[in-house]
Amino acid sequence: MNDVNTNVQHDKKTTLNVWIFTAALAILLILAVVFFGVHILLLTAVSFAVALLIEWAFAKGRKLPFDKEWMITPLVVVLILPPAVPAWLVGIATFFAVFFGKNIFGGSGKYIFFPALVGALFVLISFPVQMATSWQQPGSDLMASATPLLSLNRGVTPYPFTMGELLLGQAPGSTGEIFRLGVIVLGLLLFVLKVRDWKATASYLGVFFVLTAFIYYVFPDADIARDPIISLLSGGILFGAFFIASDPVLQPQTNLGKVLYGVGLALLTFVIRNFATFAEGVTFTLIIMSAISPLIDNITVKKVEGEAVEA
Repeated sequence: MNDVNTNVQHDKKTTLNVWIFTAALAILLILAVVFFGVHILLLTAVSFAVALLIEWAFAKGRKLPFDKEWMITPLVVVLILPPAVPAWLVGIATFFAVFFGKNIFGGSGKYIFFPALVGALFVLISFPVQMATSWQQPGSDLMASATPLLSLNRGVTPYPFTMGELLLGQAPGSTGEIFRLGVIVLGLLLFVLKVRDWKATASYLGVFFVLTAFIYYVFPDADIARDPIISLLSGGILFGAFFIASDPVLQPQTNLGKVLYGVGLALLTFVIRNFATFAEGVTFTLIIMSAISPLIDNITVKKVEGEAVEA
């Protein structure tokens, strides 16, 4: 009977955590509508419709209950794409996210890559023109020629965005990333409420900051010298760190493993941002480290007389 009660309490806590996490994403979406207009609602409607259809088909085909976490993937798809992308592109991204990124592997809790990233990566590679030309200036219908991260990586001087503009959503960026103050506050709230674990996020952001600061202050004339604070506030690193890197399905299970996972994310993001073709390294980094996560678990978990003990 005690085991039954424990399982019921665990299920209730899990359901509550799902609703809290979904509410945090919904707040970022509402803010995006304020900054970019009703086009975001159209994108959300398309994303939800595609996700609902696929989730229903899989639930029906497998004779399983409808997934209670179904809203997370279409929400994140909209939030990580540029705000002015056409609705059909969001539909394609959501299809690949929900079908190939999630349900092919068995659904919630069983995927090996964050589903929304699978969809975003597919459209990034398949439709580079639409992805590169859909940046909208917040508060207007004007298209932006460059995002803060592009300006940073190109060494544009003087840098065209202030720290306040980056924090308060006055600079172009992906739909859910631009109001970075909100991302930080909501992300910290998820940690305080124990909806998500903070260790991977903290090591990710901390190591990335230290790496960037080291180059910036020790080798200020280097081509890759970038202001460490501006680097953290540019691109999708904050959203990725707080809302994706903390995913309990993908990150390692041990405390040491979570820290190493974050260190790996920081190193890869630093390398891809500074030396690769793509300006943003967060999407590729999270995909790569998701594949490495089981290996980190194998390294950090010792088998002692048949019981798993943290290293």
